[in-house]
Amino acid sequence: MLRTLTDFIAEIAGGHRDAAFAENDYRLAAAALLVHVTTIDGEFGEAERDKLLRVLAHRFDLTAADATTLLDAAIARDAEAVDLYGFTSVLNRALDDEGRKRVVEMMFEVAYADGGLTEFEDNLVWRAAELLNVSSRDRVQIRKSVREAFDDEDDGA
Repeated sequence: MLRTLTDFIAEIAGGHRDAAFAENDYRLAAAALLVHVTTIDGEFGEAERDKLLRVLAHRFDLTAADATTLLDAAIARDAEAVDLYGFTSVLNRALDDEGRKRVVEMMFEVAYADGGLTEFEDNLVWRAAELLNVSSRDRVQIRKSVREAFDDEDDGA
């Protein structure tokens, strides 16, 4: 309630609050899943970090600074997590079917950031998609379209 009041006052005063990502913010839950995908192979390189920041900024319409703040919060949340359910339950409450499919799409986008999709990354996305109630058929189609886009980027580079 206090945050709502301070947001309201800041809006009236013509200012805006810095982006704060509460524990139940669907953007934080999605970002934490993306972090989990990029770190499942034990490495978190610059290419993955850059792709993750671009995806967060684009998909959630964030400034570069806010995307970095979200990424830092997501890294911390992922480090505390014991399973995927904590993230997927927030997403299930906040998003419709199309929104949950977009989260799966984002997971594949960051998984391909380092050059390909490992079986660990694919398995993680499969498990998250199941928890997000995204059908196997939709997941496979999303993976295919992201892979084709990734291949097109490689061909053009």
